[in-house]
Amino acid sequence: MPNRAVVQSAGTAYRLPGQILKEAFHANGQLQSLLLRYTQALLTQMSQTAVCNRHHSLDQQLCRWLLLSRDRLPCDELFMTQELIANMLGVRREGVTTAAHKLQEAGLIQYSRGHITLLDRAGLEARTSECYAVVKQEYERLLPEVFKS
Repeated sequence: MPNRAVVQSAGTAYRLPGQILKEAFHANGQLQSLLLRYTQALLTQMSQTAVCNRHHSLDQQLCRWLLLSRDRLPCDELFMTQELIANMLGVRREGVTTAAHKLQEAGLIQYSRGHITLLDRAGLEARTSECYAVVKQEYERLLPEVFKS
């Protein structure tokens, strides 16, 4: 079954045939270790997302998602539409509009037509649930060479 990747922001991406990756995985212990650690961190993120979606408000989910996205980018600017965010959170776009407006009114973000600037990271962290910290700590623990505090 073919896989599908969704690019959420501008940047560089690589792709290679699965067979080449499979051969490199078995031949290179460092690559194998890196990919297994990344898989564990990703499973933690997926599990925590399911918990967050069930038990926390959309505002908290949006804060978590913005922070996790920011952790993978070099600056505080995110270029993504409310439609994309709604799809990633599994909610209606109108809900994201309302939640983003609340965050903007609180001075935590600035949002305009697919351009989000995080203004107050500490404020976003205070407003999100513990789900963000769980995921962040797991990435930092398993992939310290990639995700530094």
